[in-house]
Amino acid sequence: MSRFLFVVPPLTGHINPAVGVAAALAGRGHRVAWACPDPALLRRLAGVGAEVFGCAGAPEGSRPPELRGPEALRFLWEWYLLPLAEAMAPGVRVAVGEFRPDVVVADQQAFAGALVAERLGVPWATSATTSAEFTDPLSGLPKVREWLEERLARLRTSIGDPAGGADPRFSPHLVLAFSVAELAGPAEGVRWVGPSVAARPAAAGFPWEWLDAARATVLVTLGTANTDVGGRFLGVCDEALRERADRVQGVVVDPGSPPRAPADDKDVLVVPHVPQLALLERGVAAVVCHAGHNTVGEALWHGIPLVVAPIRDDQPVVAGQVADAGAGVRVRFGRVGARRLGAALDAVLDEPGYRAAAGRIGAAFRAAGGTSAAADHLEELARELS
Repeated sequence: MSRFLFVVPPLTGHINPAVGVAAALAGRGHRVAWACPDPALLRRLAGVGAEVFGCAGAPEGSRPPELRGPEALRFLWEWYLLPLAEAMAPGVRVAVGEFRPDVVVADQQAFAGALVAERLGVPWATSATTSAEFTDPLSGLPKVREWLEERLARLRTSIGDPAGGADPRFSPHLVLAFSVAELAGPAEGVRWVGPSVAARPAAAGFPWEWLDAARATVLVTLGTANTDVGGRFLGVCDEALRERADRVQGVVVDPGSPPRAPADDKDVLVVPHVPQLALLERGVAAVVCHAGHNTVGEALWHGIPLVVAPIRDDQPVVAGQVADAGAGVRVRFGRVGARRLGAALDAVLDEPGYRAAAGRIGAAFRAAGGTSAAADHLEELARELS
């Protein structure tokens, strides 16, 4: 049996896809451990028994809400991703030395995992929780690309092998992408495995009895990292949902707002978090979201069409994929009003083409193999390089 060390940032959307893969490997008798700056978050998502090596680093803080496009991307790298790699590197080195993995599985944004593995001569695989990097998002931004490549070179000198040449975002051994070419488009050297949809630790407290079987349920969520910019948009969603209360119920996820008592409002339920997979499986009719890769993947896995309102980072790319596939409608996060949002919602609820397209992508996801296929590829890599 082999040993696999997963190196992940302290971000829910990057940990969750790896959790299912790690569980599949453990179920086959392999030993799995983690390196993460937030062991408590890791164990909450992966289970209390997870073997975790702590390291420095912190969750991404708030960003100036006015930043968009190249400015937002540069801010993300300069103020979070690159410092995170520097902070994580010593702990990752300790984890590799003590756990002695056969393969390091490095999240695509946890550069320390790739660079430390390269420096120590350990094979590494990339866990790509978003497909945006495969579309060359910097093709029209040569100055940004030059700046980024220069910063990665400096980072390699600091924590990696100065003689190495691999881009820490793309392992030369194995790149696992949690999407499919049918949605993201073709990409060379990528193993498309579809979303990592696996059982998660149960979250108690959701008022299942509140749901009205006579009305369609619409889930509204902006993920776990957008609380600081979501207030206006969630207000627009609330207005659009209430205008359709005769046939629609809304479940709105707002981590920054205290939950309201369900008995006080039969039309819109506001909660700080939801058991998302369980809710999708229960029968959500549509999802309104920020085009986060995991939320989009989980919705389409269940054949649920979307209204996507991208905010920053990879989200415009993912939103474009959804719209191009015919599986949803894209709106402008910062400008959409209740009328336009309501029209988009009506379209995905009432026009069968959107649900049919979502169903086709969902079928492609399931055919890709998910966590089992990802585990297969990692096992094969461990055998080839042993």
